[in-house]
Amino acid sequence: MLKIRLIALGVAAIACCMLALPATAQDASSASALDVPDTHVVASLEASGVQIYECRQKSDGTLQWALKAPDANLYDDAGALVAHHFEGPSWRANDGSQIAGSVLRQAPSGTPNSIPQLLLAAKSVGAKGVLSDVQYIQRLATVGGVAPARACTSVGEEGRAPYLARYVFLR
Repeated sequence: MLKIRLIALGVAAIACCMLALPATAQDASSASALDVPDTHVVASLEASGVQIYECRQKSDGTLQWALKAPDANLYDDAGALVAHHFEGPSWRANDGSQIAGSVLRQAPSGTPNSIPQLLLAAKSVGAKGVLSDVQYIQRLATVGGVAPARACTSVGEEGRAPYLARYVFLR
């Protein structure tokens, strides 16, 4: 058990270092495709968590992984936990404010085998607070999170893929 935890910590440390590397030209061009003019940053938070996939049956009877939900904690630059990201997609801040998002655009990640970067429209669905005036969410600098490489074998089976990203909340 200790060995598994140490391996997981090592993988997380490597992934965190990858986020600190300079952006590539592809990162910059992909991120610029997700820009929204005339907006201001409300918060820019680092996410660490998993993308949860579920084994589903396609119309032809074959099985495939499908995204079920994210499950991630979002931290500020000082390392303080600020919000949680979950099914919806939704984000809930510690102050009770909550938003739901809908995808507007996506761009490839600058990191191979990683979920795409996204621009989402936001709608407030919670209390007044840090997230209540957010109009857009950018998911940038994604690392990991793609569906498991192994085949799924039974409907309802879950697979979890660790991921990191920076979420930028705009108004």
